[in-house]
Amino acid sequence: MTAAGRRRRESVRMQAAELFEQRIKPPEVARRLRVSLKSAYQWHQLWRDGGREALASRGPGGSRCRLSPRCLEKLAGYLEQGPAAHGWVEDQVWAAARVATLIGRKFHVSYSVSGATRLMHRSSRSLSGPLRGCCRAASHRNGAGGRRHTGSGSPARRRVAEGI
Repeated sequence: MTAAGRRRRESVRMQAAELFEQRIKPPEVARRLRVSLKSAYQWHQLWRDGGREALASRGPGGSRCRLSPRCLEKLAGYLEQGPAAHGWVEDQVWAAARVATLIGRKFHVSYSVSGATRLMHRSSRSLSGPLRGCCRAASHRNGAGGRRHTGSGSPARRRVAEGI
């Protein structure tokens, strides 16, 4: 979520705190602020236990980035060089698995494939179709429509049954 989105949500929670201070019940708060009843009850519980401060934003969620800003700049440079410059000559697609491997090689930091994807999205750099690239390859192998099982069983079973 962006900083503006967090500020907007915090503003709604602060409005809820004002209404709770006026002894307005959570169902009415939910109706007035157009939020779910569950959120209004959760906010009311937090407000009762800790006051307005309990409803303040705690900043961005998720874990901190394991790469420093300087390393992120270097990573952007490596990605600009393209996959071939780093040993992937089959195609010019930065798949998430390749980005995770590159981070490990260059910075000695372990990232999962999903972590590398989130890192790229957070840094506003899109991957060149990590899944689309895989799907394109699968669709070429299996016909234009991707995987279509017309017979019974798995493709391997069909090949055995058909004597291939």
